[in-house]
Amino acid sequence: MEILRHVVVVVHLVGFAVLFGAWAVEAFGGRKHITRIMNWGLVIAAIAGLALAAPWGVEGAMNYPKIGTKLIILLIIGALLGIGSARQRRTDSVPAALFWLVGVLTLANASIAVLW
Repeated sequence: MEILRHVVVVVHLVGFAVLFGAWAVEAFGGRKHITRIMNWGLVIAAIAGLALAAPWGVEGAMNYPKIGTKLIILLIIGALLGIGSARQRRTDSVPAALFWLVGVLTLANASIAVLW
């Protein structure tokens, strides 16, 4: 059971890597657009994170403040991606602050997953 949990942790981190990697490609490529790959990375990270939040064979207490913090940040990232996608369809651009906030929050969420 512990091996399965570790596999889900890896999938969770891969989801953040996909999201952050797609964001980094856009940020350093000069386009600054929201892409479908960012949305897929968010979905992968969210599903794996929800699976990790389930109390399945964990020794000791769950870290609910960590789970809540990561969930709130994940929801904010999802909202920013949705708002950015809508603005991009309408005006063909994403506000710079919104775009950079997606990257910063993604890095913060992955950091919380590893360091907390």
